[in-house]
Amino acid sequence: MASEEASLRALESLMTEFFHSCTTNERKREIEELLNNFAQQTGAWRHCLFFLSNTRNEYVMMYSLTVFENLVNKMWIGVASHDKMEIRSCLPKLLLAQHKSVPYFIRNKLCKVIVDIGRQDWPMFYHDFFTNTLQLIQSPALAPLGLMMLKTTSEELACPREDLSVARKDELRKLLLEQVPTVLGLLTGILETYWDKHSVIASTPPPSPTSGESVELLGSLFQGSQYSKLLCQPMAALDNDSHQLCCLVLECLAHLFSWIPLSTSITPTLLASIFHFARFGCDLRTKAKTGSFISSNSSSSNGQLNPGTMPPTSNGGGRNGQQSEGNKVDRARLGVLAMTCVNELVSKNCVPVDFEEYLLRMFQQTFFLLQRLTRENNAHTVKSRLQELDESYLEKFTDFLRLFVSVHLRRIESSPQFPIVEFLGLLFKYTFNQPTHEGYFTCLDIWSVFLDFLTTKIKSRLADRESVLNRYKDALVLLLREVLNRIQFRYNQAQLEELDDETLDDDQQTEWQRYLRQSLEVVAKVMELLPSHAFSTLFPVLQDNLDVYLGLQQFIVTTGTSRRLNITAENDCRRLHCSLRDLSSLLQAVGRLAEHFIGDVFAARFNDALAVVERLVEVTCYGSQTSLYDLETAVPSVLKPDLTDVHAQALAALQAYSHWLAQFYSEVHSQNQSQFVNLITSTIDASSPLITAKVPDKLLLSACHLMVSVTSTVRPVFLVTLPAVRNIFNLITTENQTRRLPQEAHMLVCRALSNMLLLPWPNLPENEQQWQTRSSNHASLLAALTREYKGIRGTVNIPQRQPDLVNMKAVIQQTLPVLRDIVDSISGESTKSRQICYQSLQESVQVSLSLFPVFIQHPDVTDEMLAFFLTLFQALRVQMGVAFTGQIIHTFLSMFTREQLAASILQEGSAGCRVVQKFLKILQVVVQEPGQAFKPFLPSILSLCMEQVYPVVAERSSPDIKAEMFELLYQILHQNWRYFFKTSVLTSVQKGAAEDTMENEAQFTAAMQAFGQSFLQPDIHIFKLNLSYLESLNTKHKLYHRKLFRTSMLFHFINVLLQVLLHKSHDLLQEEITIAIYNMASVDFDAFYSAFMPEFLNGCQGVDSSQRGVLARNFKLERDLPSFTQSVQRLVNDLRYYRLCNSSLPTGTIKL
Repeated sequence: MASEEASLRALESLMTEFFHSCTTNERKREIEELLNNFAQQTGAWRHCLFFLSNTRNEYVMMYSLTVFENLVNKMWIGVASHDKMEIRSCLPKLLLAQHKSVPYFIRNKLCKVIVDIGRQDWPMFYHDFFTNTLQLIQSPALAPLGLMMLKTTSEELACPREDLSVARKDELRKLLLEQVPTVLGLLTGILETYWDKHSVIASTPPPSPTSGESVELLGSLFQGSQYSKLLCQPMAALDNDSHQLCCLVLECLAHLFSWIPLSTSITPTLLASIFHFARFGCDLRTKAKTGSFISSNSSSSNGQLNPGTMPPTSNGGGRNGQQSEGNKVDRARLGVLAMTCVNELVSKNCVPVDFEEYLLRMFQQTFFLLQRLTRENNAHTVKSRLQELDESYLEKFTDFLRLFVSVHLRRIESSPQFPIVEFLGLLFKYTFNQPTHEGYFTCLDIWSVFLDFLTTKIKSRLADRESVLNRYKDALVLLLREVLNRIQFRYNQAQLEELDDETLDDDQQTEWQRYLRQSLEVVAKVMELLPSHAFSTLFPVLQDNLDVYLGLQQFIVTTGTSRRLNITAENDCRRLHCSLRDLSSLLQAVGRLAEHFIGDVFAARFNDALAVVERLVEVTCYGSQTSLYDLETAVPSVLKPDLTDVHAQALAALQAYSHWLAQFYSEVHSQNQSQFVNLITSTIDASSPLITAKVPDKLLLSACHLMVSVTSTVRPVFLVTLPAVRNIFNLITTENQTRRLPQEAHMLVCRALSNMLLLPWPNLPENEQQWQTRSSNHASLLAALTREYKGIRGTVNIPQRQPDLVNMKAVIQQTLPVLRDIVDSISGESTKSRQICYQSLQESVQVSLSLFPVFIQHPDVTDEMLAFFLTLFQALRVQMGVAFTGQIIHTFLSMFTREQLAASILQEGSAGCRVVQKFLKILQVVVQEPGQAFKPFLPSILSLCMEQVYPVVAERSSPDIKAEMFELLYQILHQNWRYFFKTSVLTSVQKGAAEDTMENEAQFTAAMQAFGQSFLQPDIHIFKLNLSYLESLNTKHKLYHRKLFRTSMLFHFINVLLQVLLHKSHDLLQEEITIAIYNMASVDFDAFYSAFMPEFLNGCQGVDSSQRGVLARNFKLERDLPSFTQSVQRLVNDLRYYRLCNSSLPTGTIKL
């Protein structure tokens, strides 16, 4: 005894020293080693039991419990049975004796250790484990402890970690499910008892001016519902102990509901009890000024009082106010926990038929709460009510609404007992009174899900489309109007000004842009359902703001060379700012709706669309003619960006209607020729004055994008004759660096001009396309664009003078992106367009090829060149011809020496690395080309891949290069299968796949080894890619069935994939790996079960022969994928479990 006392004092001293701020790291390591050595000793647990019983030192308690935890979870199998019995007896006694005196984290840890023992031994060796927990719950004094044990049991036994065999996991789940009805009955009893007991106190509240609220129910929501009266009862007044106990019950229920299936064990009484407690979150009157609040129906003008416990104080402050704030938080926590329980149930998509009635009942009860949340009275608006609620409760409630609409609406919507329209009314009030932007965003998402549901329903029931729509029309109209109001400063200035319009989030949008985008998505979805109504709501609002904008001309004052907007009063400037911001948003809304005027509805909605387009053309012309972006204003930092933004958004909205213009051109242009010509001419007149370097970038780019859309989507035949277009042509083709547009705008304008000359005109036969004239014009355009570039074609050596080199690089880096963009834009077009494009480009391509060797040591230049060649190969390889393409490939292959490649690859993320990536991409395009033209290059491409690139990247991460290299390998194998396997279809039918005729076997084997090697490396992206490549080769070419693969590689691949599952290194890909193993095994199941599995198990380290036998017996000889998957999962789990057990056995243990 004395020695144990001494050990305890020494341990306390060590632990205190360890956690002291002055202790050095070296000393901490020494102490840690001492403690670890002590924990490893046989029988250390006896000392720890003494320490736990006789110390008050928290560090010592925690250390002792950790020793027990380690013993139970890692060494239990090697502990003598009488020692186990003693531990099972002593620890629960210790818990009962000390649970009130030790800190909560020590108590929780001790509970977990006891539960861990139950996880191993219940019911065989620890038969009263669960019974003890149930007895604790039923004992009033020990119920909190019992509930803590129950919650820990649910956490540790229902979804145990991998340190149990699959058989044991299944057994535990079955045992727990048998106990569920009893447990739920007990928990229901506790909630009912405490609610009833404490409701009595508050059952006769003083009269209240708002007491009538409780019985104001939705007319149809609860008609005849037996729960309407229950839910109108006064709130229970829980004391602190009762509150804590009810919180624990709800925590237990929340975890139980996360894994038990929906069944009749979850009784109506239990659901009603949970909803009683969910009401605590809706309760505002806990925010008291005096006293601590009890009854929801007791109220006074000076705050809320608890008449039964504390008299009112005169000053309304001090301790009582603090208590009631704490009380508010506590009561809200009950509401949050109750809603967590509800959400766990609602999140389950699999609903048994006999549970559907319960589900309906739950929704009725939750919507009673929703009605409480959105009720207005004299004291509170809906918004102020929601603002005062606990934030977590509001989040949980919104989660519930999201789950209800996304998972269960389709089940409930048609039920006569569920008033869906009234529900939408409540959701409407809830949405538009949210106290936070995030809450509002989430509610908008819920509406989006509802609108998707409605759209799908209408499409599947076209016969009664009108009756379905009429049912919801009022709700949709209200929603549309309110969402539109919310994006306008006129109605919502205070909130909108809070939104950040500068910081970009992960999606590269500001908070304001996200707000606007989500709102416009809802508007667009309503438009799809109610097109004419949505248009008639939006267009007048747009017109009002347009009138303000179009009226600005009268306030422009010109003095000399300066032009000024003569609006200076602060209030007028503020109103103008708001109107311009709203106009910008509404223009985006109109643009977003463009898709609803085209296709089948073009004719029906033609007049509406025409009105919009004419208005947009008018606005853009007005903006360009008056140059509002160039005015001096009273508040330049605000109004100037506003004017620029409106102009840019008008151009963008007009661009959105380019598909409508294209349909107008093809369907009705013959009847309305002049109308169409006027629209297009005005559109070009609106955008062409903006294509100059003096215009703000935002406006310039909007004008350029509009030009691109007109030339690529609408393609009017008369475009090239317009004076404005000729002016732009002259601007681009004349040599004048001072007038040069910024690079992005320059590229867009060049693309527009090239499209105008290359793309076929709609509605015209081939002989009227004027290809000859257009071809010579295109050649002139590209000659002008490449004038400087062609000027450096004779360069043989890098210039010695730095300025000359910089200028030369600038020319290359300005010209090639433009050419690349032009080629890219016609890649999917007709052969004629691509022919003309290549004719115009031919000289530039040859210049690029001649310059490539000169700049091989300058990766920034070669990167640009290879990007250009990659686009050429993807779009124009047929036009380039076999001979020239071969010359290009030959040049590249000869330039990229092994040393050059290695040096580039080793600089990860550099320009050199990007060069190699693009080179590999070019080769991917080459090897995919059908026919025999490029087959002669296969050996050298394979050699470059396997002998030059692969050795450098094999042992390095190099993810970007590896991804391209393995895709190249895959394309070589997939597109050139006969390069390796000569078998004809006839031969394979006659002789079967066993008679493969192989060629280039060494290269095929090397490629397969590279794939196999990648499965041993940590990069999960490469692993996933390569697994999909192998599976694809098997699907398309029966890779796994080929004799070479089957006889010398198959088992190696299965072995590697099983080892990956065992090491859990790529757990995210478990499903894909298991399917691949199945596909490989299914080539020859007999060989897999009779040869591979015994060999695999014999090679497994860390398990004994009897365990190998169990593993073999448990791997069922099934041939279907689901059963095979289960067997693989079981094998992996149990093999890991056995290894864990065996590694934890004491030295010298004899295994029987």
